Parts: sequence; structure tokens; C-alpha cells
Amino acid sequence: MQFTPEHLELAETVKKFSETEILPFIDEWEKAGCFPAHEVFKKMGALGLLGITKETKYGGLGLDYSYGMILGEHIGYCENMGVVTAIGVQTDMATPALNRFGDDQLKQEFLAPSITGEYVSSIAVSEPGAGSDVASIKTQARKDGDDYIINGQKMWITNATQADYFCTLVNTSNDSIHKNKSLIIIPAKLPGITVGGKIDKIGLRCSDTAPIFFDNVRVPQRYRIGKEGQGFILQMQQFQEERLFAAASLLIFMDKCLEKTIDYCRERIIFEKSLLDNQVIHFRLAELKTEIESLRSLTYRACDQYIDGQDVTQMASMAKLKGGRLVREVSDTCLQFWGGMGFTWNNFVSKIYRDCRLASIGGGADEVMLGIIAKGMGTFPKP
Repeated sequence: MQFTPEHLELAETVKKFSETEILPFIDEWEKAGCFPAHEVFKKMGALGLLGITKETKYGGLGLDYSYGMILGEHIGYCENMGVVTAIGVQTDMATPALNRFGDDQLKQEFLAPSITGEYVSSIAVSEPGAGSDVASIKTQARKDGDDYIINGQKMWITNATQADYFCTLVNTSNDSIHKNKSLIIIPAKLPGITVGGKIDKIGLRCSDTAPIFFDNVRVPQRYRIGKEGQGFILQMQQFQEERLFAAASLLIFMDKCLEKTIDYCRERIIFEKSLLDNQVIHFRLAELKTEIESLRSLTYRACDQYIDGQDVTQMASMAKLKGGRLVREVSDTCLQFWGGMGFTWNNFVSKIYRDCRLASIGGGADEVMLGIIAKGMGTFPKP
């Protein structure tokens, strides 16, 4: 991927925003268990950062996904994966299908305010019995005149307690499991919607995650994205951007994990010499740096193919798989080199160890990524 002066200018804008508008407040937000999404998103919207790849007609910048990749990577300078996850939901999980397949009225009503940051969005797919197995969702929408009546439950929903709407995958017919689903925008304040209490997670403490309950929620059929029954396909396409964002968003965190560990090991004196002077340590850190750059190259290559209009299901799945596993390896190794200090709560490496563990679970678990890759290789068992 070749970066132009415009790419570099955007990277500097995102880095500056991350370091001035997010980083100084992360301790406060972590203690509160939530961050002010509307406040942060409105500031991002004013800079055009929430609509980088979205249509100009609705306030976006209309740029290709290489610029979206810049946001995904450089927002990591905020050093808080909880906030990064919330931003990724807004830009790369809840709005890509709306941007591509929503009609003009729907985009004016929901996409435009998402780009300005006036609206906070959520992607509501997972359920208690259907996480990575998207086809198994049970939430049902039945027709009633010009409306849908929706009943069911969603689980692990990021931004749930602050969201203005949910981009929701539901069953709209009794057809086969891959043809009976639709994506529907559901405003959060409609009667019959209950957002449960925030889930107490081991990491991503300032990212509000909660269940959502739909009890006879009446939604106009015009809030459906695309044609009825195409929801599964649209969601699978939407996953491509989600997984590219997920891989890109880990890069700066891993870079910083190594940098902070090098500084610590250089200053830490054991047996009358710097810990960093041990060959086993500086060689191991060199190996990890090489792995990070390999992931960066894989992610950039997948982005190039995506821009070219290719199906990057395979490449995006590889990047997400590698990213989730590598961040675990990097954070675990660095934590070990920090010794007892690594096992304390208030340091960067232990925070990455906790926060980034979700990378191998959310958005499709490692095992699902392996299945997708295996299918593409032709090795997956046929039914």
C-alpha cells in the first residue's frame, strides 16, 4: 500500500486527536466504566473522522478504504482499546451496509448523523446462543402491515447503553437459515426495547457492553437495509471491514507494548547489568517486532485487494486470526519481562494483556477464522 501525502496528513490528524482528546482521560473513563461516546464522536465528526469512507452526499469524505485503514491503525495512539472498539463499531461494523445498501431516506435519517457524531450506533448480531455462529440467531421479525414486530434478545452489544440505534440482524421469514435474515435499523428509544446492565468484563472497561431485549418492538419496514432475506449476505460483507479494522487497530498497541518493554528492560538492573543486555530478551523482542511488521504487511495487502474490489474474506480472516494471536503473544511475553510489575493492574502491558484478549473472540473467534481459511483452501470437510 503506497501512502500519499494525504494519507500521512490523515495519520497525523488521527494521532494528534488520539493523544489530545482521548489519552489524557483514559484513567478517568476506565474508573467510570464508560466513556462519553457522544462527546468524543462529535469531536471526531467535526474532523471528518467518522465518515472517511462514506458517501459525500451524507457528509462523508468519500475516500477509499486505505484511508479507513489509517484511522483503524493510528487511533491506537489513544492507548485504550475500549474506545478504539467503540469507534470501530461506529465506522466499520454498524454503518458499512447502511452506506452501501440503504436507501436515500434511511441514510439521511441514520447515516448522516452517524458521520457527524450526533448519533452513536451499535451492531446487534450476537445472541446468548449465537455468537460466531451468526446463522443460528433466533430474534424474529414478523410483518404487521407496513411494520415489523420484533422479539428476541441480543448479547455482548458494544455501545449498547449509549446507542441511538442498533443495526440488527433478525429472522424475517421461515426460509433456510442463510436466506431468512434481514438487517434492520432499530432506533434505541422505541417502546419495547430494554437495554440490560453493563456486562462486567475483564478488559475493555470503558467500553459499555450490554444485552438488549426486544419485546414486540414495532419498526417500519422501510428501516430495513436492502432487500428482505439478504441480511446474512450483507452482514458477511460487513464483516470484511470489521476484521480489517480489527487487525489494523492492534498494530500501534503492539508497537507501544514493545517500546515500553524495551524502556523498562533497559532501566531495570538485575545481576549488575541491564535486563535488556540479556540476549534472550533482545532477540525475543526482535522476533516479535518482525511478526508485527508481517501482520502490518498482510493487513495492508488485504486492504489493497479490498480497494481493488476483490473478495477479501480469506485475507481479512487471516489478518484477524494473526492479529488476535499475535497480540496475545506480544502482551504475554512483555508482561513476563516486566516480572512482578507486569502482574500489577496499573501498567500498559497488563492492560493490553487484558483488553486485547477479546481480539481472538469478538467479530468471529479464531476457530471460525480457521474454518473460513480452510474452506478457501478446499480442505474443509464437505457436508
